[in-house]
Amino acid sequence: MTSAPRLTVTAAAASSLQDAGPRPPVTVIGVPCLRRDDAPGVAAGTPATLAVGGRDVSLALDAELCRRRGFGAEASEALVVVGDDAEAPTVVFVGCGEGGSFDTDALRSAGAVLVRAADRSGTALFVVSADLVQQAGVAAPGSARRAAQALAEGGVLAAYRYLAYKSEDPGTRLERLVVAGVDVAADDLAEGVRRGVVVADAVCLARDLVNEPPSAMTPGVLARIAGEQVATRRGVTLEIWDRARIEAERLGGLLGVARGSAEEPRLVIARYEPDTVAREEAAVPHVALVGKGITFDSGGLSLKTAEGMATMKTDMSGAAAVLGAVSACGDLGIGVRVTAIAPVTENMPGGRAIKPGDVLTIRNGKTIEVLNTDAEGRLVLADALSLAAEMRPDVVIDLATLTGACVVALGNLIAGVMGNDDALLARIDAAAARAGESTWPLPMPRQYRSHIDSEVADMKNVGKPGSAGAIAAALLLERFVGDLPWAHLDIAGPARSDEDAGVLVKGGTGFGVRTLLAFLEDYGAEAGVEAGAGA
Repeated sequence: MTSAPRLTVTAAAASSLQDAGPRPPVTVIGVPCLRRDDAPGVAAGTPATLAVGGRDVSLALDAELCRRRGFGAEASEALVVVGDDAEAPTVVFVGCGEGGSFDTDALRSAGAVLVRAADRSGTALFVVSADLVQQAGVAAPGSARRAAQALAEGGVLAAYRYLAYKSEDPGTRLERLVVAGVDVAADDLAEGVRRGVVVADAVCLARDLVNEPPSAMTPGVLARIAGEQVATRRGVTLEIWDRARIEAERLGGLLGVARGSAEEPRLVIARYEPDTVAREEAAVPHVALVGKGITFDSGGLSLKTAEGMATMKTDMSGAAAVLGAVSACGDLGIGVRVTAIAPVTENMPGGRAIKPGDVLTIRNGKTIEVLNTDAEGRLVLADALSLAAEMRPDVVIDLATLTGACVVALGNLIAGVMGNDDALLARIDAAAARAGESTWPLPMPRQYRSHIDSEVADMKNVGKPGSAGAIAAALLLERFVGDLPWAHLDIAGPARSDEDAGVLVKGGTGFGVRTLLAFLEDYGAEAGVEAGAGA
C-alpha cells in the first residue's frame, strides 16, 4: 500500500525568502486574487514584488492579460504567467471568489488550484497577507491558523497520487509548498500548516486503504495495516476480533455477510484517549464512530452487474474514514474520548452465502430478514451500532457507502445526513461546512417505518422498491442505537471521485475524515473540555 510521497508543507515569512530561498528551489509562486466589480485584483496586503532566489519577481496582475484570458478571479480559476527565462518562477494568480463571501474553504481550494497549475517540480510559494487572513476569518482569534491549515490541506490533498501499481511515476510533481506570510504571526502560520498536514495525511491514509485492490486489501490485511498505521499513533490503542471472537460476541449480521467469502471477517476497534485537563472536573465526553468496512461487494447472491462491481473496493470507505480520523486525534490534541468500530468483511456469492429469505440475529437480539443480499452494509452496521450503544457514549456517528438511492437524490458530491437528534445534526452540518465537505439533511418520517416491516422477523433489510431507499436504510439502523444521540452519513456518492478536481483525485476521496475531525474538535470545546497540546 504505497501512495506517492506526500507534498511537504512548511511556513515562512515572505521577507525571509530574499536569499537563496527554500530547497528545492522556488519554481512557482501563488498569488491570491479576489473578484471585484470592475476587474479582478490581487488580495490586499500582497507585496508588488517578491525577492526569491536572488531575483525580484513581480506579483502585479495585468488587467489586459486578465481580459484576454478571461480571468475574473472566480473560485478555482487560475491565470498562469510563465517567467521570462527557464530559471524564473512561474506566477500563478489564483482566483478565490468575491471578497464578501471569501472563507477558509476558498483557501483550501486555492491551495489545490496552485498545486494543479504547477506542472513543475521544485517548491511552490503561496503568499498569505494579514488582510487576506482577516477576510477569510472575520479577524477572529485563530484566523491565521485556520487559513494556513486550509491551504496546507488543499495542497496535500490535490498532490495525492496512488502509485503502488504504476511501473513509472507519471509526470513531474511539486516536492514542497511554502505558506509565505506577510505581516502574519509566524507561530500561527506554522501551527496552522502543521494541523493542515495532520488532517490531510489522515485523509490520505483513508484514500490509501480504499485505493488498494480488493484482493490485496482483505479484511485480515486491513486489520494488520490498522495495527501498523493507526495503533502506533499518539493516544490510540487497537483491538481486533477474529471469527472466533465475533462468533462468541454474537455478531450475527457480520457473520452472515461473511459466509459467502473465503476471507475471514474482522472487527476492528480503535480507541483514542486524550491527554486532557477537565475544567471543573467535568467528565470527558465519549464519541463512538462506526464505519462500514466491506472490502469488496459483489452483491452476494443478489449479484451486481459487472459495471456495478467495478468500483466496489470503495465499499469500505466508512471504515477507512473512521480509522483515518482516529489516527489524527492525538496530533490535533482532540479533547474527547473516541472509539472507532469497523466491521470488516467481503460480500461474496460463495456456496455458504446467505440466501434471500434467510433471517439473521444481530448482537442486540433483534432479527432481520434478508430479502436482498446486496443490502449488506446495514447488516454489519447493525452489529457495530449495537456494540457502540452498549458502551453508552455521548454520541454515535456512523459513515457508510450505504445506498444508491442517496446518490440518486444528492449526486456524487454530497453526503446525506440523517439521525435522531437535531442538535447533533446541526453540529455535524457546521463541522462539514468548516471542513469543506458537502452534506445535506434528509428526513426520517415515522410513517416510513412500515417500509421495513417483515412477516417473519423484527424487520427486513430492504424497503419498498424504488421508494425512499436511503431513508429506509437509516430507519433500520436507528433500531440499533437505543436512546443515544445518533447521526448517519450516507457517503455512497462522495466516497469516490471519477475525476481530478479541486482537492479530489480520481479514486477514493477519504470523504468524512475532515468532517469527523472538525466535529470532534468542536464537540470537545462545546463540552467545556480543554484539549492537550498537539505533538
